[in-house]
Amino acid sequence: MTERLLIIDDDITLLQTLAARMQRYGYEVMTAASEDELKQITESPIANILLDLKFGHANGLELIKPLQQRFKPKHLVVLTGYASIATSVAAIKAGATDYLAKPIQTQTLLQSLEHAESSHADELPELAEHHLSPAQLEWEHIQRTLQEYDGNISATARALGMHRRTLQRKLGKYSPLKE
Repeated sequence: MTERLLIIDDDITLLQTLAARMQRYGYEVMTAASEDELKQITESPIANILLDLKFGHANGLELIKPLQQRFKPKHLVVLTGYASIATSVAAIKAGATDYLAKPIQTQTLLQSLEHAESSHADELPELAEHHLSPAQLEWEHIQRTLQEYDGNISATARALGMHRRTLQRKLGKYSPLKE
């Protein structure tokens, strides 16, 4: 039996690339590049969902529970180009089965979909125990504060005592956690 896979990402190039890769491995792939496209998908249940953390204007974390209720996936994997411990913990707490940083290798993605319950969720405490660089600590602090203010850039900048544009530039860079 072919498993259904729903890929939700507003980056059309990445969406098409992931869809082609996963079809080669036998998945029946559906895609949504916008909230309107997502609303048009009526098939249910869907065994696997790949969800972009920053999906258009929506916060992927807020979509996890509605997607689980609507599609009843056994695996819901959050993908992000802005990985942080704070958002990974929030994703797992919200019900995601895994949290992976982009760019993602196909084998890592396949392993996550096959063994999501035992994959990266168990590594979060171990990651938190490692010593972080000053850049990593700053990134984590920004991410936690951003979550406290529900993604509001202006309120987060005020709370951090920095200019809003400075915060936006810092958020525009990739996470230093990969260093």
